Amino acid sequence: MNDVIGYILISIGILFNLFGCIGLVRFPDVYNRLQAATKCVTLGTILLLVGVAVISANGLMGAKAIVCAVFILITSPTAAHAIAKGAYASGVPLWDKSVIDKYGEEKKDETAKTQRA
Repeated sequence: MNDVIGYILISIGILFNLFGCIGLVRFPDVYNRLQAATKCVTLGTILLLVGVAVISANGLMGAKAIVCAVFILITSPTAAHAIAKGAYASGVPLWDKSVIDKYGEEKKDETAKTQRA
């Protein structure tokens, strides 16, 4: 039974990774591509690793898979945030049909407060 659950988790993880890769190719700008990479690929990779942990039951490989999943859960969103912030700071434009720019609004508010003081 553990094998079936593990293979189901691995299959779902592969699908999420596939959707994330399609998003990397299809989305229009770096910010949307980072979202696809961070959300889909992180979840897909974690599901793959949890599936490996379930299949290996209580072995050392299962423990390593869980440790790797936690590491990916922490580092992937952090790295994507740093890349997005760096891209924004270096002037990479948003997609022309983007509706809102919260980070730009916050920077304008901070600049206005600094100029008033």
